[in-house]
Amino acid sequence: RRRPRPDRDARPQGHVRVLPALTMATMMELPAEELERMQFFEQARARAEQDHKANPSDAQVLTRWGGALLELAHFKQGPEAVEMIELAVSKFEAALAINPKKHDALWCLGNALTSQGFLFQEAERAGEFFDKAKVCFQRALSEEPTNEIYKKALEMTDKAPGLHAELQRQLAEQQAQQEAARAAQMGARGANAGASGDDFWYDVGGWVCFAGIALSWVVMLSRQQAAA
Repeated sequence: RRRPRPDRDARPQGHVRVLPALTMATMMELPAEELERMQFFEQARARAEQDHKANPSDAQVLTRWGGALLELAHFKQGPEAVEMIELAVSKFEAALAINPKKHDALWCLGNALTSQGFLFQEAERAGEFFDKAKVCFQRALSEEPTNEIYKKALEMTDKAPGLHAELQRQLAEQQAQQEAARAAQMGARGANAGASGDDFWYDVGGWVCFAGIALSWVVMLSRQQAAA
């Protein structure tokens, strides 16, 4: 019997693919180091939220808040991950509304927008986020021209559309292989009941791979900045 699909009405705008949030059992399977990281950023998020209440016009607090949310998104799946990235974006945008030249907030916003782009199947939709991210990195670099991390982020953003296309190709091949296997087992009638092009949903394994790369992009850049 075919795996049931998520409710159409619950599908986020733009055909973002989602999975249920991480269960407690899954969290318990995380390595001790990852659990410590998650706890650290959860504490950082809570501190930033409290600091923001005390001083709502502090752009640095908003940037820290958004950064903690972006890191925590790495530990989430499905709607929770998408919503946490969107919330991080809102914090970075609020920081930039206070100080438009805050280069670290621009850099963080570029990371978040890049991650959002990878969560979309459609190349055109993903490209919109990659373009916005590139502008953020360019602005950050213009504020601090000698920052090697900003330069690297800009270079990597230029590679994002190609990486997105390659991921889509691999996922399409995976889907075709799975459909072929189901067709062989179920016969022609079962094959005709498969998903159409307009009704395509990632397999669980494909989504985990795709979302993992998107969020790993953020983690990698964050660690590069920490090491700088």
